[in-house]
Amino acid sequence: MNAKAEAGATGLDTVKLAVAVVLLAAGIYGFYHFAAYSTLVRVGGLLVIAAGAAAIALQTDQGRRLWQFTGNARTEVRKVVWPTRQETLQTTLVVIVMVLILGIVLWLFDMVLMAILRFLTGQEG
Repeated sequence: MNAKAEAGATGLDTVKLAVAVVLLAAGIYGFYHFAAYSTLVRVGGLLVIAAGAAAIALQTDQGRRLWQFTGNARTEVRKVVWPTRQETLQTTLVVIVMVLILGIVLWLFDMVLMAILRFLTGQEG
């Protein structure tokens, strides 16, 4: 009996998601169809329709899981210890210096290999 209840909820969730997609598509179509009206009115209407579609989509199991995931992500972002401005600048400078040093080393390595290759092939100028 439990499988039937979950199957019904899944079918209803599919219908809700389909309605949300159709509503959103209709809003986008209306936005372009009523091009003669003010852009502010069209954007406002599209936002209202998109909010309605989102509200319908959030009533599904997938929508509730997405909303819960978003809340959990916000909680985790609040736990992050962000670096200070000074730490960020110092780290950036270290990265830039290391990139420059590595670039010079690779350039020198390339020059040595090219000189060896020219010597071996007899193309010395």
